[in-house]
Amino acid sequence: MTRDEIYDHLAQVYLGKRNKAETKKKQQFNAWLVINIVIAFIILASTFYGLSAFLTRRTESLHRSVIFALNNGPIRVAYNLNEPYPSVKSFALSIPEVSLAKYNAFNFSIRGLDEGYPGVVKIVVRNDKNETSSYFVHGVKLQWQRLSIPFSEFKKITDWTRVTDVEFVFEAWNVEKKKGIVLIDDVCFSS
Repeated sequence: MTRDEIYDHLAQVYLGKRNKAETKKKQQFNAWLVINIVIAFIILASTFYGLSAFLTRRTESLHRSVIFALNNGPIRVAYNLNEPYPSVKSFALSIPEVSLAKYNAFNFSIRGLDEGYPGVVKIVVRNDKNETSSYFVHGVKLQWQRLSIPFSEFKKITDWTRVTDVEFVFEAWNVEKKKGIVLIDDVCFSS
């Protein structure tokens, strides 16, 4: 063999081995690339599915319970029904000119403080037609109570499109303690 043939043969052998090693590396790289793409696709698909399922359920629950809030924090109402003070104390929340016909319940949270609690609170709803209806809440003590009063309990109100105010009334002949403080929170209308 000539010198050139030997060099060609060595180059062929060397290049052939090199080509096989490169092909093996390329095959390994391609396999890892395919595996990584599949894993990334699975992660993205599950994230998209989870997020869309969460948002879909969230909007369904929001559509089911539309809320119109009247306050942004606890309202503190002090009352004193002892002599010589009046025997009735009331606190009214004005309702903006919004139709409440699409709602079906009046909701609020209420509790008394250590200074005193009424036990019974009268809720009065009034509309533009001077229709007035009341509902008595019993058991107002030191613990928070979350109440939801259906509009059907306010039997004398026939038109819910123009409600003017909601009033919380403390009456001397109807309370347990004639002097005290009440906290009212989360006042809203819901469907």
